[in-house]
Amino acid sequence: MKPNKIILAFSILFLQFVCYSALANPAFKADKFTCEYIENPLGIETSFPRLSWTISGTGRNQSQSAYEILVSDNIKDANQLKGNVWNTGKVISAANIHIQYNGKALKSFTRYYWRLKIYDQNGVATGWSEPNWFETAMLHPSDWQAKWIGDGSSQFASDEEFYQTDPMPLFRKSFKTNKKLSSARLYVSGVGYYEAYLNGEKIGDHMLDPGWTAYAKEVLYAVYDITAQVKKGDNTAGIMLGNGFYNPLPLKFWGGLNMRAELTTGRPSVKAMIRFNYADGSSVVIPTDETWQTAPGPVMRNSVYLGEHYDARSEKENWNSPKPVDQGWKAAKVVDGPAGVLRAQMQPPIRITKILKPVEIAEIKPGVFVVDMGQNFAGVARLRVKGPAGTKVTLRYGEDKYPDGNVNLMTSVTGQIKNNNGGPGAPPIAWQEDSYTLKGKGLETWSPRFTFHGFRYLEVTGWPGKPTLNDIEGLRMNSDLETDGEFSSSNSMFNKLNENIQWTFLSNVF
Repeated sequence: MKPNKIILAFSILFLQFVCYSALANPAFKADKFTCEYIENPLGIETSFPRLSWTISGTGRNQSQSAYEILVSDNIKDANQLKGNVWNTGKVISAANIHIQYNGKALKSFTRYYWRLKIYDQNGVATGWSEPNWFETAMLHPSDWQAKWIGDGSSQFASDEEFYQTDPMPLFRKSFKTNKKLSSARLYVSGVGYYEAYLNGEKIGDHMLDPGWTAYAKEVLYAVYDITAQVKKGDNTAGIMLGNGFYNPLPLKFWGGLNMRAELTTGRPSVKAMIRFNYADGSSVVIPTDETWQTAPGPVMRNSVYLGEHYDARSEKENWNSPKPVDQGWKAAKVVDGPAGVLRAQMQPPIRITKILKPVEIAEIKPGVFVVDMGQNFAGVARLRVKGPAGTKVTLRYGEDKYPDGNVNLMTSVTGQIKNNNGGPGAPPIAWQEDSYTLKGKGLETWSPRFTFHGFRYLEVTGWPGKPTLNDIEGLRMNSDLETDGEFSSSNSMFNKLNENIQWTFLSNVF
């Protein structure tokens, strides 16, 4: 055969091979790697976690014929494709969900890295995925070294007392870190609700944590990576508590149903543990116990249903920072806390998922302002206000207006309590109402922490001067669910209906 014919023949064979390869495996790959339904979960409690992934490709009739998984307890081995705790080898299977870990026994407080390779229907393998990871939390009850603590206050004896001023407790703990830090974690559950701080900054972005459970059976805790917030030298952790559903009011919904009589209840309390892992391989735990300090905070009253009342004049300066604090702190008390088993919180947390700007503010009578957020949603308002100390700004919520422009507050009344039918001590009409009392130090920014409301309109009274469109925001809150799809059409009514359904759905996912 002449040389040019040989070259032509090889060229044809090469093109056939390239075309076959492209048809056989067009961009076939695995993606969206999850462990226990979460991408890179920070704290899991199962010794046999389930790994899953999705499959994508650009051609037709693509399918997985086999997979390989390797798991390592360090990133170096994972990068070198060494599965030092589990290596499945090639498994002939089309399964891509709930592949149960079956390697060496997992350890608590450990990050594991896993990588995946899959094979298409023709046996052609993808490359190894980039390392994904999962991190274990408390795999054994004995891993908890913390105690439930409270401020030592007694529970109210009569229904009427629950409606009086009841400042929520603050807790603080100072500590030092001088060695080189590898990682730091906070494991925390505060009932009913909590906010945690380190060195003056809030930890994480969760709202209304932990998730509501039957506290006699199960109590959820969250895990936070606080490595970046820890400073060399002096540090201070702080925790603020709210009532939530653990210390609800004895409201008689619809004139008869008393939620408090049906739930596991108690005074607000917290159980938390900070764990430091150092570069030298050692670890140190700082648990909640009687060495923490407590003092009453500025949240004077709070209820999921009736709202929150905050007095900034009662703030404890530097309470959650290493700076010196005022007198009035005492040792926290070890308390029983709820009896339920502590479990890692795995569902999507409640977050602020959208910030709304008001579309109109109208002064319907002297000192009474109606704020239109332009959209019905669930969440709270955020204020930016400047005025003299002691000025009290009150917010009341509604989903509609009357023809005269006033907010129809009856559209958001709790449990149809409208005619003195809420029980002893309950307000005659159970408005949803928040208030903020200024401390009088420059521009003050505030939003409620331990409640939420369904509303479009705000009635604002007590504002020093007149609020502007830049002074008030709406913070939409909901469980931060992943969006899996979208809808649109050529029909504007259908599109608007779909939009309304989405807003309504998110307003009810807490």
